Amino acid sequence: MNHKYIYTSLTRISDLAEKEFTLKKLPKNQWETGDYVVCKIIDAGSTELKLELPNGRMRGVIGEESIVGALGERFATLEATGTWKEVKNDLKMNVLTAAGLLGKLTSKSVFIPNMIEVIYTAHAFRDDKKLTMNSFVKPLKEVSLNIPVILFVGTSMSAGKTTSARIVTNLFKQAGLQVVGAKLTGAGRYKDILAMKDAGADSVLDFVDVGLPSSICPREEYYRKLRLLLSKIALQKADVAVIEIGASPLESYNGDIAIDTIREQIKCVILSASDPYAVYGIMKAFDIIPDIVTGISTNTLAGRKMVEKLCNVKALNLIDFNTTKELKQILSSTTGFSV
Repeated sequence: MNHKYIYTSLTRISDLAEKEFTLKKLPKNQWETGDYVVCKIIDAGSTELKLELPNGRMRGVIGEESIVGALGERFATLEATGTWKEVKNDLKMNVLTAAGLLGKLTSKSVFIPNMIEVIYTAHAFRDDKKLTMNSFVKPLKEVSLNIPVILFVGTSMSAGKTTSARIVTNLFKQAGLQVVGAKLTGAGRYKDILAMKDAGADSVLDFVDVGLPSSICPREEYYRKLRLLLSKIALQKADVAVIEIGASPLESYNGDIAIDTIREQIKCVILSASDPYAVYGIMKAFDIIPDIVTGISTNTLAGRKMVEKLCNVKALNLIDFNTTKELKQILSSTTGFSV
């Protein structure tokens, strides 16, 4: 490995860390989403901030180090927004996610620390060709996904989707089933699908595997990438797919397209909600009736009662072991598997 750079987890689909590449500075009108670029850290931000490596481990940073990441966009409701399209002539930008999503910060919550600031050095090149995430995505004949899908959606980011997906993945594995875990939308982080892997998933995939640093892109492009990702999921030959829609389907990450595309395969919907009224909003916006509502809104009896009264759906706090028996019953009845 070339230790001259910190390779962030958005490079995990590439061979940049193993094979030599050259650097070439490009004018901003030649930049595109998904380009692999080298940037120098000029402000490490808070001491709490770390970068996610291609293996999922987290690494601390100091000023003057150089990183390899990908140009992209983030539009998170609770943390930060930014895009490479807003980079100015000074070529300064920010690390928008620990995965190495690079773009100019346009807003952030007062509750999160200052983000790492970098300055553009150059694009990665080989054989006089710009290296992008798409450079490392191989064409694939489309395959239909025809296995049961357990869909995890949320009313916002950090609502508990990944925790719930991890719990369900583990239950299916205990039942002796082959499980593929996937995240179809969001801003690139490896940790979410690795959580499913750690819980026993036989394989894990996300939109990074088809060349997207985040799922914010033109709808036609996202749909094309989604079909490729679903084909990759189908080729895993699993019994069941545990699939997460990152953030909320109402946000800019094309979650509505993802839900509509796999709707026929969805056997069980688990909605992680921040509050009971948000549950009602998601149900109306996407014509979805969740089999289970969980997350922050179910932390107390008051929250669970409000969800069930307002929305007439089952509310279970899945991190409470006492709900496991009922969760197993719901999974068994919706999928046909004996969980």
